[in-house]
Amino acid sequence: MIHAFLLVFLLGDVQQGGQPMYFRGIETCNWYASKLVKRYGNYGSSYLVPKEHRATAYCKPVYINSNTKGLYDH
Repeated sequence: MIHAFLLVFLLGDVQQGGQPMYFRGIETCNWYASKLVKRYGNYGSSYLVPKEHRATAYCKPVYINSNTKGLYDH
């Protein structure tokens, strides 16, 4: 068993499913989290983006088996 970081992604208030992504380092996990929430367009203000389309991503510390599928070293 090891400590790792689970990348959590939400659109609006809904956590998105799929194959989980685990990272050994917080820096790498945070890099992916920051890329997921970038938006491109002429929104002018984040308040103009409908609530159900607002993206949030963060890294949650977890305790998993070292052979867990979806564990990234980098």
